Amino acid sequence: MNKKNWQIINKNNKDIIDILLENRGLNSNKEKEIFFNPIHPKDLKLKDLGINKLEINKAIKRINKAKNQKEKVIVYGDYDADGISATAIMWEALHKYGLDVLPYIPNRFSEGYGINPASLQSLKKEHPGLKLIVTVDNGIAAFPAIKDAARLGIDVIITDHHQKEKKVPKALSIVHTTQICGSALAWIFARELGIYGGLELAAIGTIADQMPLIRANRSFAKLGLKELSRTKRVGLLELLKDSGIKDKDLGAYEVNYIIAPRINSMGRLANGIDSLRLLCTKDAKRAKDLSSLISKTNLERQSMVEKTIKEVQNKVNKDDNTIIFLSSESYHEGIIGLAAGKLVEEYYRPAIVISKGKKLSKGSARSINGFNIIEAIREHSSLLVAHGGHVMAAGFTIETSNLEKFQKAINKSSKKLLTKDILARKKKIDCEIDFSAINWKLSEKIKEFEPTGLGNPSPTFLTKDVEIKDIKLLGKDKSHLKLKLEKNNLYFDAVGFGMAKLDKNLQTGGRADLIYSIEENSWNGTKNIQLKIKDINQH
Repeated sequence: MNKKNWQIINKNNKDIIDILLENRGLNSNKEKEIFFNPIHPKDLKLKDLGINKLEINKAIKRINKAKNQKEKVIVYGDYDADGISATAIMWEALHKYGLDVLPYIPNRFSEGYGINPASLQSLKKEHPGLKLIVTVDNGIAAFPAIKDAARLGIDVIITDHHQKEKKVPKALSIVHTTQICGSALAWIFARELGIYGGLELAAIGTIADQMPLIRANRSFAKLGLKELSRTKRVGLLELLKDSGIKDKDLGAYEVNYIIAPRINSMGRLANGIDSLRLLCTKDAKRAKDLSSLISKTNLERQSMVEKTIKEVQNKVNKDDNTIIFLSSESYHEGIIGLAAGKLVEEYYRPAIVISKGKKLSKGSARSINGFNIIEAIREHSSLLVAHGGHVMAAGFTIETSNLEKFQKAINKSSKKLLTKDILARKKKIDCEIDFSAINWKLSEKIKEFEPTGLGNPSPTFLTKDVEIKDIKLLGKDKSHLKLKLEKNNLYFDAVGFGMAKLDKNLQTGGRADLIYSIEENSWNGTKNIQLKIKDINQH
C-alpha cells in the first residue's frame, strides 16, 4: 500500500476517545453516552427509527382480525441470514399472538428473491383459506405480486428495509425503514404486538446484513450478542458447537464469518427453509441433524466459491477503471454474490457476476465506498426483469439477450463516476498518536467500541518514526509477522496476521510509520497490550 493512500480522518488535538466517536458521526454528548450504553431495542421509539406509526396500527388491526376470524396467515421471508432470522422472529411472534400462521422461505432457484405472483398462486392453492401474508425483508418492490394478491383475496402487510422507489406497491400496510435490517424490523413489529423474543436473531441479521453498527443498529448488535451468548435455542447451540465457537468468543467477527455464512449456505445451494428449521426447532436430535447438514453444505459452498474465484480472476481486466462485469453458464447462482464480493476485495472496483441461463440470467453486484450500485443498476431498469438491493450490494434478473446491451449501458453511465479518487483504496486512520498515549485505560475503553464493523470500524492509529528492534515470522507456514517496536524508550510487540510478505521490505534497526489497532494479548497467564498491524511503511 502506497503511503499516499493513508488518510487521517481527524487531525484535531482532542481527547482520543472523543476523536474516535466524532469519526463515527457521534458528536453530541447524548449520542456519545448512548454509544457506550445503547438503548435497549424495547425502548427505541418508532419515530426515531423512521417507522410510520399509522402503518403499524393498520397492520396490527388486520392481524387482530386474522386472529379473531381464525384466518390462515403466511410469513413470507427471504433465504439470506437476515431474511431467515426475520422470518423466525415474525413467525414465532405471530404464533405466540394466537394466529394460525406458517413461515415460507422461497427457493432461490425456482422462485428467486421476494414475493412473486407464481409463489402466491401456489400458496393459495396449498392453503385455500389464506387471507393474509406478512412479508419480512422483502416486498417493497413487489408490484406484480401485491397486485395479484388483491385479485386472490389476500391482504399483504409489507415489512422491509430495502431502498424503495418513488412509487410503492398498494399493500394493506407498509412498515418500512432503511435504518435497521429486516430481522430488527420484524423484532420491532413483534414488540408492538407486545411480544419480545429473538433478539439474538436480530443481532445475527444486523451484523450479517452489513448495517452500520452505530445508533439503533448498535442496540440490536450489542445487546443481541449478549442474548446470543446465553441463547437456549438448541439449533443455535448445535451450530455454535459445530463451528467451534465458545460463548466468550461471540462477537461481530464470529457472526459475520462463521455463523451467518452457515445460515446462508442452505439458501445458496439448497433451500433456506432448513436454516429456518434449525433456528426454530425445540428438538435436540433434529437440531443436531440440521446443524450437521448445514455444516456439510457450507463446506461445499466454500469449495465452489474457491473454484469460481479462480475462474473469474483469469478474466478480470486489471487495468480497467470500469465495473468488473463477468458472466458464464458455469457460475452457480447461489455463490455469485460471494464471488463479486471477493473481486471487490481483490481489485477494489465494483463487481457484477452473472449466472447465465438460456432465457434468463441472474446477476449479483457488490460495490466500493462512494459508488451507489443499486442506483447504477436502477438507471437501466428498462433492460431488467427485476432488481433490488442496497447502496453496496444488489441483485437483478435479466433476459440473457439483453446482457451485452446492459453491460455497455452500465459501464458507460458509471465510467464518469468511477474517478481515480473513488477507485483508490484508502487506509483510513482515526488519528495519529505517540506510544506514550497507549496504556491500559485506553485499551479498556477501546474494548467498549465492540462490536465493531461497518460504520464503527476497530479504532485505528498511526505512529510515525518507530524503530524496528526485532522481526520474526510466526505460524506453521510462517505467514504471520511479529515485530518488536520502540519509540522514546517505550516498547510494544506488533503482530501482522498474514503479513509475512512485508518482511522482505523491513530491516532490523530501520525506522517506519505504522498503522495499527490496539488489542489485549493473553499468553501463559500474563496479559499485555499488543499492536495489530494494518499497514507499515519503512523509511
